[in-house]
Amino acid sequence: MKNLILIVVLALFFSSLNLSCNASRKVKGAIIGAVVGGSTGALITKKNKAAGIILGAGVGGAAGAIIGNYMDKQARDIADDLEQAHVERVGEGIVVIFDSGLLFDFDSYALRGATRDNLSQLVTTLQKYDDTQLNILGHTDNVGDRNYNQALSLNRAQSVESFLVERGIAANRLQKLGYGETDPIADNDSEEGRQQNRRVEIVIVANDDLKDAARQGQDLGTLVP
Repeated sequence: MKNLILIVVLALFFSSLNLSCNASRKVKGAIIGAVVGGSTGALITKKNKAAGIILGAGVGGAAGAIIGNYMDKQARDIADDLEQAHVERVGEGIVVIFDSGLLFDFDSYALRGATRDNLSQLVTTLQKYDDTQLNILGHTDNVGDRNYNQALSLNRAQSVESFLVERGIAANRLQKLGYGETDPIADNDSEEGRQQNRRVEIVIVANDDLKDAARQGQDLGTLVP
């Protein structure tokens, strides 16, 4: 069974590399979750909160494939709009990663001017693809008090959420989450790694209406103006 899981994981990994070559160079492709399932899916959830949210929101099967195609197009549009963000396709969702060097000054949750411009560009695509839910995840490195970092990460997520609402994104599409220093994506033993861990992620998944349309086999391209 372990060998079978390993084979599936490797197959999905190399498939994602082939897909990413055909997409925008600013979009990194990754396929995880529904096909693998079981203990591997649980491991991915524990290692990365963004991936866990997407796995939990997925529908799988033919409907999941339809949603995936919809997300492929949205990810390319987001990557074309944003100059200073990393856009990654994961399963049936999208992760947009902003680091604190672009978003915030040190020990601050006030958005910088350049970041406000970047988020304004993101709003255009979010309004176009309005059948999605957005989870805004704030993170910090491990320097300082753990409780302080938790509060700082939530305040950073709140800053992004408030800005998006001010620019016309419906509040009921948004959920803010702060993870403090608990979900690093790099080694905190180096300044470079700590910088990567000081970040905000926007996790985009299908809402219930989009899932229902996909289950019915509807062409989701008709939902995009």
